[in-house]
Amino acid sequence: MNELMSGKKPVGGPFTLADSSGTLRSLADFRGKLVLLYFGYLFCPDVCPTDLARIAAMMNSLGAEGAAVQPLFITLDPLRDTPTLIREYAAAFHPRIIALRGSEEETQKIATSYKVFYEKVPQGGTYFVDHTAYTFLIDRNGKYIAFFPPGTHADRMAVMVREALEQRR
Repeated sequence: MNELMSGKKPVGGPFTLADSSGTLRSLADFRGKLVLLYFGYLFCPDVCPTDLARIAAMMNSLGAEGAAVQPLFITLDPLRDTPTLIREYAAAFHPRIIALRGSEEETQKIATSYKVFYEKVPQGGTYFVDHTAYTFLIDRNGKYIAFFPPGTHADRMAVMVREALEQRR
């Protein structure tokens, strides 16, 4: 069994992807802030929009503390999720969410480092992307802290994010 599949390899790691304007953004760009990292895709019928709405509600509940948190959305469907579409999609949930996209290869590498499973599933002439739907909490130094499973309520996320914010005051 290889290290990745055995669970012995750490979750996460550095990455660099383009934002919706084409500017390269790395995880290191957000040092000093907590990062909420979500992998999904725009044509997701239910889980992605629900989780992103909860992330937005959590950000709103933080008030001024939200300035110390950066939510990121990485598309798992760079073929269909164009820069314009990801910008509009992320902004529809919360103005602070930064949407990122890469090539198929870059996306696979980053998803694998976060142990995110995804695959295209054909459906009536198009496809869905079956995927792990976790929201990852990353500390101010870019290290994985925890994940929120799909459907985690905004108030529960806010409690854990506030605890993480208090860790370094």
